[in-house]
Amino acid sequence: MSENTRSDCAIIVGPALALVAVVVVAGSLRPGATSVGPVMAELRQQFGLDGTAAGLLTALPGLTFAAIGAVAVALSRRIGLTAGVLAGLALITGGFLLRTFTGSTLAFLACTLVGLSGMALGNVLVPAWIKRHGGGAVTRLMTVYSVMLLVGAAAASMFASPVAAVAPGGWRAALGVWGLAAAVGLVPWAVLTVRERRDRADRAGVPIVAPSGSLLRSPTAVALSVFFGMQALNAYVQFGWLPQIYRDAGLPAGAAGGLLGFVSVLGILGGFLMPVLVERSPDLTPVMVAFGVLTVAGYVGLWLVPAVVPWLWATLLGLGGWAFTAAIAMITARSRDPQVTARLSGFVQPVGYLMAGIGPLLVGVVHQLTGGWPWVLTLLIGTAVVMTLAGVRVARPTYVDDEAQRMTRP
Repeated sequence: MSENTRSDCAIIVGPALALVAVVVVAGSLRPGATSVGPVMAELRQQFGLDGTAAGLLTALPGLTFAAIGAVAVALSRRIGLTAGVLAGLALITGGFLLRTFTGSTLAFLACTLVGLSGMALGNVLVPAWIKRHGGGAVTRLMTVYSVMLLVGAAAASMFASPVAAVAPGGWRAALGVWGLAAAVGLVPWAVLTVRERRDRADRAGVPIVAPSGSLLRSPTAVALSVFFGMQALNAYVQFGWLPQIYRDAGLPAGAAGGLLGFVSVLGILGGFLMPVLVERSPDLTPVMVAFGVLTVAGYVGLWLVPAVVPWLWATLLGLGGWAFTAAIAMITARSRDPQVTARLSGFVQPVGYLMAGIGPLLVGVVHQLTGGWPWVLTLLIGTAVVMTLAGVRVARPTYVDDEAQRMTRP
């Protein structure tokens, strides 16, 4: 796709509308998952969930993102990137509102699955939409996207417990409010869908390089998938279980949820810095090593003295969590063409979230079997090491477009 074509589309969309659209959708792609951990104890009491079932609930985001994310690009070829994002917002709104009205465990999980499916579509399609329609503002819009993902995650984790404590609906109000928030995003994305319905390039289209399966033979794509998966595994374990680790150490529910929120708030700073650093740095190796060291140190602190300076362990994990914004930024930075970006996003995120989905479930099982957290934290330390090794592999700028073309030459 030519630069002129990309620029023309950016003018059609308009910078202000593009900015508003990215803000509202990004802010809706995490709260449905991060609001669950702080009220996990209430949900377990309401639905009679044991440790394994609770682990399954915390694993649902990663597993859903893997399954639905794998078909997101195919959907966008049929209805377009813009309409695909709109469909995702509709699913988020409906699923997360409906789950607040049920008393059935099965219905609660089904509605959660619907909302998470919408989040999965947004995860894959929004970076490609930004690459397609961002024009000269791709880095700026990716920065806004990364920051708003973290703002949404932080707000949900920080306010879930306080809202559940004071609102008439308890945990239902704490979870349902995020469905209402997603409904706000339907308006700008509906406008964009109408305006972009005749833009053939808004669809992922026929790949201009190798078929998507060839990405398995791209070392950068595979390493980025592992890096994304390990950081996502740690993030979703923290979303689902970090408050419980602190509560088991003797901290009150509000403080435990606040510490998870603090982890997410720290990530917001990384959302401002990492997209620019990824775009401009010739070598991110020291940064990748730092992510691993910080994450391991945070888990060691939780293992040995979780209730002593608990904010320190949250700080270390929050800074190590900047790996998330680095991974998101590299999806666009390691690809040139928007179609390749869509396919790379549709490859990296499903594979990564499959790894992420296994983590919280495994944590629930291991915790139930051992009755404590040491073995869980040992497992998480190991994943931080793998994340670092994969991060070092993608630390230098390499384009998946070039690798895919080389791999398919006779």
